[in-house]
Amino acid sequence: MMPAAPANPQDAALPPYLVAELGQRVGAAVCGALLAQLGMTVIAVEDADAHGKSRFSRQLAAGKLRWRRSGGDDALMADLAAAADVVLLSSDLDGAGRPARETQIVCDITACGSDGPLAGAPLSDVEIQALAGILHTNGLPDGMPVVCPVPIVEYLAGLNAAAAVIAGLRVRRKSGTGQEAEVALYDCGFAAMSSLIARLFGANAAADVGRIGNRHGLSSPWNVFRARDGWVQICTGSDDQWQRLCQVIGRAELAQHPDFASSVARVANNAAVDAAVQAWIVTQTVEGCIAALTAASIAGGAIVPVDQYPREPNLDYRGMIGRADDGVYVPASPLRMNRTPGRAPGVPTDADRAMVEGALRARGAVPAPGSEPLASPLAGIRVLEIGHYTTAPAAARMFAALGADVIKIEPPEGEAARAWPPIDRGQSTFYTVTNSGKRSVVLDLGSAAGRDRLRALIAQSDVLIENMKPGALARRGFGADEIAAINPRMIYCGISGFGADSRYPGRPAFDTVVQGMSGLMHLIRAADGTPLKTGISAADVMGAAAAVVAVLAALEERDRSTCGQSIDLSMQDIMAWATQVAWNEADFAPDTQVLRVADGAILVTGAVDAALAENIASLSRAEAVSRLRAGGGRAVAVVSPAEMMAAEHTRARGLHFTLSDERGAWPSLGVPLRLSKTPPLITRPSPKLGRDNAAVFGTLSRHAAAMPVSARPTLQAIS
Repeated sequence: MMPAAPANPQDAALPPYLVAELGQRVGAAVCGALLAQLGMTVIAVEDADAHGKSRFSRQLAAGKLRWRRSGGDDALMADLAAAADVVLLSSDLDGAGRPARETQIVCDITACGSDGPLAGAPLSDVEIQALAGILHTNGLPDGMPVVCPVPIVEYLAGLNAAAAVIAGLRVRRKSGTGQEAEVALYDCGFAAMSSLIARLFGANAAADVGRIGNRHGLSSPWNVFRARDGWVQICTGSDDQWQRLCQVIGRAELAQHPDFASSVARVANNAAVDAAVQAWIVTQTVEGCIAALTAASIAGGAIVPVDQYPREPNLDYRGMIGRADDGVYVPASPLRMNRTPGRAPGVPTDADRAMVEGALRARGAVPAPGSEPLASPLAGIRVLEIGHYTTAPAAARMFAALGADVIKIEPPEGEAARAWPPIDRGQSTFYTVTNSGKRSVVLDLGSAAGRDRLRALIAQSDVLIENMKPGALARRGFGADEIAAINPRMIYCGISGFGADSRYPGRPAFDTVVQGMSGLMHLIRAADGTPLKTGISAADVMGAAAAVVAVLAALEERDRSTCGQSIDLSMQDIMAWATQVAWNEADFAPDTQVLRVADGAILVTGAVDAALAENIASLSRAEAVSRLRAGGGRAVAVVSPAEMMAAEHTRARGLHFTLSDERGAWPSLGVPLRLSKTPPLITRPSPKLGRDNAAVFGTLSRHAAAMPVSARPTLQAIS
């Protein structure tokens, strides 16, 4: 059953702004879908011959007014574009013009953006996968690159576009000023590669990043295995987990064997490790494997089949799978917010001219624009981050770029990602690129003094975002209810593999496990049928992007209601939602093929001339692409992450740069959205551990001293 929708527009996170979804890209439709879930009125315009979102109309138009435009509608289109608060374009596909009203938010979602040598090129999702280095990393080490058939970069673009729109509306509400937003799939693809391209920076940088299949470069065993009745994945992240796994598979003697005793040794002997694990799994059922792994606290999961929809009990438990009145399976909103949950999409409403005209006349009341000075969207907002690795840190980095004061709270030994190789000047390059723009404080939450300091910070902050194991903060006295009691205006966002409210409380999850348990890996297959994860950490980056959207929407609702709320984001929900284009036995796979050539591979859309196909393997990528295009075909080179980093378009878009502090120059990454009048900015490198303790806690101490004695109990330990 679908979760109940808000009873009226006032229960939605956002006011009933009018959105004109004119763009034909999937990314525009994804953005429109998110805005509709959050309470906006979205009119989705579809062209009869569109080669973008119309392929997935039944899914992506759900919850919207769907207007299939025909000849003679130009005047009404102009009226819609002029009246809308938000206009979504995809100018590279459909050439739609930019409305000129100064109070509008106009968001253009294109393949390559408005500048750089590829500007305006109407490339597809899979072509961007090839040019952004993503496709190069998908597949088995000894096989060809494998396309992710789900338009995952379009989904990332839609999520980032929704964040850009909400940020722009926040600025408009305060200042009365509209602006243009821009989201490029190329930029989103680059940002999604952060964990991979981090290896290309610094003194110990790798020459390039290749394909490793379903394995992990630093841990073993980490792979998919065939059980009696399906596929299972196992992800061990430590020597202790390996030792427990040896007990599970009945091979205790392997735990201390010199070839397998350490992570380094196991990675060097991956084949032998995998063979030992496979010998046990092949005798088991999928259900039996998962039960044994869960009992031993080892991360693992089934490769969930997409049979009409992803068949997974936790998705059912969380109400992510619904069936609309017409019998079609549709996902609920992945934006689970306790006061203003995302609306269940339901069935699209087909609109004629009269209905569109009526919607324009009935445009709902929205907040009157203010007249404050123009400022960054999150100016004056303080965000606390208790995060590790990717999801919460990446989301918090976006908040910093949008103007928030982000305070990263780390344990005395520092976040675990600080030690993730490669290391440059004592700090992980992955940590460096993921945490720029923030301040760092050290808190020992195992001590009473540390917990008191956190209470003081919560009392004076606006957002707390974390991706610890569900329940970890609650055991320290910082569950959702306790946080609300400390600060009723706090927006608390927890991101986890399966959600805080889950069938699997306490079950460990990694990005790979989530990809498998959402249905994504079922849809990506090697030539031999092996299910594959994406080379990028797809669940992590999608989870981070969804968190930005949810928190921005919750802040807007708080400014109307004065109330905070808690957000429970499940990466499994989010990834399953992204597979919806493959539900209901849809024909969703792109018409592409990856061909081997002399110096790598190329991606071809459509058929290849038989004469050219015979000798294409002897050509270079440049020669093969040139010949195919000369014959009217469509092809791009499959580039590696290092080539993408050095590409002229990457440099022109400013997607990576350096920032300096007293320690020297550090690499940093741009963010995948632009705002014309309040551009997101990263202005300082990632912080040294505990660098800002004195500044942050000194401010809190002065604040505590100014408070009445009766209000000080939880602040006593901060000085």
